[in-house]
Amino acid sequence: MKRIPFGIRQLDAVVNGGAPAGSVVLLSGEGGAGTREFMHTSAVINGLAEEDGDLFDLHYGSLSADAVLPESVHYVSFTASGGQLEAEMRLAMDEELLEAGLAGVEFHDLSERYFHVSPVPREWYAEETPTIKDLRARHERDDLLGALGEKLGDVAPGNLVLIDSLSDLINGLGRDIDWTDITYLVSGLQRAAHEWGGLILLHLNSETLSDVREGQLSDAAHGTMEFSWESGGSTRARTLVVKQFRGVLSQIEAENIVQFETEIGDAGFDISDVRKIR
Repeated sequence: MKRIPFGIRQLDAVVNGGAPAGSVVLLSGEGGAGTREFMHTSAVINGLAEEDGDLFDLHYGSLSADAVLPESVHYVSFTASGGQLEAEMRLAMDEELLEAGLAGVEFHDLSERYFHVSPVPREWYAEETPTIKDLRARHERDDLLGALGEKLGDVAPGNLVLIDSLSDLINGLGRDIDWTDITYLVSGLQRAAHEWGGLILLHLNSETLSDVREGQLSDAAHGTMEFSWESGGSTRARTLVVKQFRGVLSQIEAENIVQFETEIGDAGFDISDVRKIR
């Protein structure tokens, strides 16, 4: 089965090269535990593969036999521009790696659609004063989820798409969006992704919703990875657990892997230790 690399070398090595093509994966975690850094690293490393083969070999290495690189990489944000996301990544990642990798990433800013029904002043998220024509288009435009669906229909087939984030949509409940819209979105993505044949990663801050609702989203996705902080003595460690993943979890269980201990370095998100059942 064809696999799309996550871009996290040790994780991809364990799961035969990455996620099965056509997967929707929920990345759920506590704030600061590595969820967003996983997204950034996945985008940059997959972008790097097409832009600079030497740097890709240095930071990632060889692809597994079943792995096939996405045709392109698309990062969708509801609240931040591409420039803001790049600035955030530059705070942590190596400059040379980032410059080359981001050249292979296309950012899609949906913030104007996200904020237009909020009390946030328009000048905070829109660059220009609207003309009469702009205002008419704004009045006639689709809702946010409709705009997202249209965008994904254009960019998702065969590609890696990172959506940042479901938490923003959940925070907007009660405006144009209700909870059933969120669950339908993830279920619909699962169905569409099978035809698209790429990989979709969904970021979620698990602290923004109840365990029941998180479980509903997890059931709607093909896979769920949980990022958390683990305390031991006087130290804290970031950990990653694959909670469920069709076609992948069985491989991890066969290796008796319990969880991955992770770290954030100049090359982004990485796995520092693999814990196994003794």
